[in-house]
Amino acid sequence: MKKIGLIINPIAGMGGRVGLKGTDGQNILDKAVELGAIPQSETRTKEALSILRKSGSDLILLTSSGKMGEKAARECGFTPEIIGSPSGQDTTSQDTKNAAKTMLEKKVDLLLFAGGDGTARDIYSAVGSELIVIGIPTGVKIHSAVFALNPKSAGELASLFVQDRTQNVREAEVMDIDEEEFRQGHLFAKLYGYLKIPWERKLLQRLKAGSAVSEQVVHEAIAHEVVQNMENNCCYIIGPGTTTRAVMEKLNLSNTLLGVDLVYNKKLTGKDLNEAQLIKKIKGQKTKLLATPVGGQGYLFGRGNQQISHEVLRIIGKSNIQIISSKHKLNALRGRPLQIDTGDKETDEKLCGYYRIITGYNEAVIYKISF
Repeated sequence: MKKIGLIINPIAGMGGRVGLKGTDGQNILDKAVELGAIPQSETRTKEALSILRKSGSDLILLTSSGKMGEKAARECGFTPEIIGSPSGQDTTSQDTKNAAKTMLEKKVDLLLFAGGDGTARDIYSAVGSELIVIGIPTGVKIHSAVFALNPKSAGELASLFVQDRTQNVREAEVMDIDEEEFRQGHLFAKLYGYLKIPWERKLLQRLKAGSAVSEQVVHEAIAHEVVQNMENNCCYIIGPGTTTRAVMEKLNLSNTLLGVDLVYNKKLTGKDLNEAQLIKKIKGQKTKLLATPVGGQGYLFGRGNQQISHEVLRIIGKSNIQIISSKHKLNALRGRPLQIDTGDKETDEKLCGYYRIITGYNEAVIYKISF
């Protein structure tokens, strides 16, 4: 009977929808709460645990008390062994590290953790490469390669591991960025180390890759195509990324490289908007969304653009989503579909299918989106 450890970072991802690009630091967490941020980690963790529970595998689940794991585990039908408690009402990175160290002492066979890159860093600093882990993606920043595609995939991968149906274990990169620089529009990703993960390619997300400088010409061609065909009296939500930045530059508008802006009649009407601000501005308005997938990973929604939530996407509608990408970025996926992980299964299912993706001036391809 295998021992499975579970650690939930309850605040991971709270800064996403409210446009804060993370929740590192108490002041940012306080601001997120003030803006109406809602915890996401526990709900997404239960998706993974439900899959693991349905597998019928015999296992021992170890976790911390309360919202760091116990509550989610019990609600999914587990009777966990409690190995510790958070130090206060609001959990800290030290709580994550302490829990991970205890898991190491207890010699768990697999450690499931829910969070983002910051949580992955905490896990790595506590256990190094001594434990096999699976990350349940619940954070805003997810550049690391230690995460499953989504909570469902995390549950499936854990089930395979418990049943000894996956034997291949590899080291995967733990990456993180400076959030303060990120909020200023500067992206500096740093490699912190490697964690061991069960390797099943179809269930794991890839390491995030940046755009090559040589793609700038392609971006300009895409921007020309987009701007030429923009409609009057229509709101355009401009998602984050260097590809969408080229569109804003073509319009001679300042943009938020790592945030979400709003354009109407080729004029900037909203800058670095959060979810609530977006909904307020587009309700009752004809709206289109301009989005580009994350390089290397292929995520269209749910990674770094949580402001464009499932509520926002429902208002916009599938037919008003415009996707732009270089052919190089799509080819790098090697046939894997683009991914959606909004946290709402119904929305994800509705958005699946084949889309026309603008890849240059008067150029487009048809590409599949899945979840």
